[in-house]
Amino acid sequence: MDALVLVFPTLPRFFAGFISMYFLGYFVFFRNWELKHRKEASSCLMSLAHGSPAVIMAVRALLHSQTLGTFANPNSALENTVLDFSMAYFLADLLHYMVFFPDETLFILHHLATLYVFVTCRYMIHYGAHGLLLLLILAEVTSACQNVWSIAGSRKADVPAAARLHEFLAVPFYALYSLVRGILGPVCLFKMGVFYLNGGAHGLIPAWAWISWMVVIGSAILVSILWVSNLWAEWIRERSHRAQKKVG
Repeated sequence: MDALVLVFPTLPRFFAGFISMYFLGYFVFFRNWELKHRKEASSCLMSLAHGSPAVIMAVRALLHSQTLGTFANPNSALENTVLDFSMAYFLADLLHYMVFFPDETLFILHHLATLYVFVTCRYMIHYGAHGLLLLLILAEVTSACQNVWSIAGSRKADVPAAARLHEFLAVPFYALYSLVRGILGPVCLFKMGVFYLNGGAHGLIPAWAWISWMVVIGSAILVSILWVSNLWAEWIRERSHRAQKKVG
């Protein structure tokens, strides 16, 4: 089965595909949008092309793994393909931020940190993709909803239908995001940490690698929790303000 991935595009080809998707959004789908929203929506289009396919690819790779349940198994060809696919997306989106939004330090650091984890796992260590793909699934399962919500939000001031869609998706997106990033993600990371601390990866994954992975992933999860907490707080304030206006 792993031999089938030999016909799949390599990292440069994946990267070219995401860049092409960005240009398709920028010059075709969103060509009449205001410039700032045009750039943001093109980034969201790339993210849409990455998120759900990455989840499907990661699930398939894990189901075909010969050593399910261990965080220190050697990377399979399918798992490496998923890592290449995700690295290509993060490289393309990192380029977008560095060119158009260089002040978005948090996003740039997030992408660099994610690339560090994937690159070291894929090209240096060659072990440990199992746990990273589990976390990738949790991270990207909300991607479709989040990107549609984001694109609708960028036009909500100009298009009533976009405003309604943005509001309709808010609570389901916040709830699902809170579940996977605030509960399932930390649980998975905790199990990985216990596995590594108990020596499960001894002789396979160097301590510097898994410790740095844990720090990077833990920091990303914490930032995600803070971000969605702010979204919930803003949503509550808006509902409170609307209720006060009705009473008034």
